Amino acid sequence: MSKKKIKVKTAAEEPIHLDIPEDEIWTYRVEGLAAPHINKPYKHYGLKKVIFALVIIVAVSISCYFSVRTVQKDTFEYKQTQTGYELSKFSNTGYITELDIDYVASIEYDRNNPDTSTNYKIIKDESKKVTSVRQYALNCDENVKTVKIGADVSYVDPKAFYSCWALRQIEVDENNPNYCDIDGVLYNKEKTEIICRPCDHDTYLAEKYGYAKYDNNGYRIEPTPEDENYEQYVKDVLTFVVPSSVETIGQLCFNYANMKTVYLPEGLKTIETLGFFEIPLLANVYSYKTETEVTDSHFTSDEALGKVYTSLPEGLEYIGSDAFSYNQALTYMFIPDSVTYIGHHAFWDTVYKENKELRGVTQINVALSEDEFDGKVKTGNSWRPQYDYMLFKKSIDVVYGAERAAG
Repeated sequence: MSKKKIKVKTAAEEPIHLDIPEDEIWTYRVEGLAAPHINKPYKHYGLKKVIFALVIIVAVSISCYFSVRTVQKDTFEYKQTQTGYELSKFSNTGYITELDIDYVASIEYDRNNPDTSTNYKIIKDESKKVTSVRQYALNCDENVKTVKIGADVSYVDPKAFYSCWALRQIEVDENNPNYCDIDGVLYNKEKTEIICRPCDHDTYLAEKYGYAKYDNNGYRIEPTPEDENYEQYVKDVLTFVVPSSVETIGQLCFNYANMKTVYLPEGLKTIETLGFFEIPLLANVYSYKTETEVTDSHFTSDEALGKVYTSLPEGLEYIGSDAFSYNQALTYMFIPDSVTYIGHHAFWDTVYKENKELRGVTQINVALSEDEFDGKVKTGNSWRPQYDYMLFKKSIDVVYGAERAAG
């Protein structure tokens, strides 16, 4: 019978040779070591298997429990500052539709109530005042409809309510010395800057003026041009008048708004970055010059606004990056001679091709001559929109020394 030699090393690295018969290689027992378990059942194997499974189940359950507790605990996240507390992050339970930003808050859950829509309550610590709201604090929230800002909030980052799709109105405590609201839209106290028109403000207006209708799933039905009173609906819901006191359109102020027409006051100096970003319906930008103060954003008539003319207002100086990007319903743009800065991609993707014809903003009209424009206006990369031209991208033309189109 042939034998196979196996070399084993000791701790001193001296080899030991064992002569093991080849047909015993899987069953041979080395003195001092346990016998091989090849093709032999382990003792109490079934019981051990059950115990192992139970341990795994318990471990997973504990993990899930603490994960849920962590999510619940982190609904509100704050950071202490020199002046109070900053709301740094809000993670919705899925059922919070009204959010107060005034004191540090936490969630208290009722373990005996399995209904996740009602098994919690918000507890406030009134000894801890919220004084600021961090950028992206409510990023992409889909449930909050109303935000109430307390009297002690001194700073709200322009990006705090970015892409809050369900947000209809922002209310500010009348004792707040830094901010105010006009009909659910956020302004600084002096009303010289409009900070945030909520994404779903049109639903608030539709309900206010009696146009709101909903389908079986709770989604609002948008009226169409064929519907009765559609023109009045456009005036009441899809038209926004920026008050005459406003000098600055804030960063991301009108992003993703459902809005067809906007009126800008002569006296407006600045349109910040992303001020009118991606508003698919925005077809009309008008400016107005008035001798009387306009405080109501609700449109009634051109006559009530004084002198009305097309496109950007005289006196405007600054157009931020992506200020009007992705607004393909626009067809006309005039830049007055007061403008000194146009940021990168300011009018990006406002032109497109349809049936091989250019649509949208097919040219930009500028009051200054080309030499004056080059000497006075600082522009960022690709400030003009581009379109496909053969194998290349081509910028639309600029008409220098243009006169403003009649309103």
